[in-house]
Amino acid sequence: MNKILKQIEETGIVPVVVLNDAKDAEPLAQALCDGGLPCAEVTFRTDAAEESIGIMTEKFPDMLIGAGTVLTTEQVDRAVAAGAEFIVSPGLNPKVVKYCVDKGILIIPGCANPSDVEQAIEYGLEAVKFFPAEQAGGLAYIKAIAAPYVSMKFMPTGGINPDNVKAYLAYDRILACGGSWMVKSGFINAGEFDKIKAMVEEAVEIVKESRRK
Repeated sequence: MNKILKQIEETGIVPVVVLNDAKDAEPLAQALCDGGLPCAEVTFRTDAAEESIGIMTEKFPDMLIGAGTVLTTEQVDRAVAAGAEFIVSPGLNPKVVKYCVDKGILIIPGCANPSDVEQAIEYGLEAVKFFPAEQAGGLAYIKAIAAPYVSMKFMPTGGINPDNVKAYLAYDRILACGGSWMVKSGFINAGEFDKIKAMVEEAVEIVKESRRK
């Protein structure tokens, strides 16, 4: 498996972060690291995303930082230039996926049906995002579509929370879960980084419990 994918799998939960102001990037990264999750998917939904990725990668070089909601090849270039080590997209855009594959950039595209998964396999990908996870059928649906594709791993995102994440992580075909409950914009905008750290610590414990053999 790709080295970055192994890191993501070991982390178990990838915090999906929306930053409206780059000034929050450093204290948020600090809270994630202190809480035990040195990883983040910073979504390109805001103008602050690119600068925030740059700050996080510079101040916390040991963190694994990816860019999410990447929709174009131009965004791929900006994200990687800022320091992103992996790309996540809500769907499987063949142009964007091929661009990343050709450049040796790890991409985890969103898939919600067998046809999407087969396209991902065609591109040589080892893992896909399953989005929107709960709305698209949840864990039962992932188990159903995973059966024919024995080498593919899934990263469910969308509707993942403390009540259901443990069940997802217990399934061996789940790479990790994308979650935003511990990094809600309300917490970030209010500067409640101690609360974020505490919720991250709880998330880390859930990962340990769900993967304990």
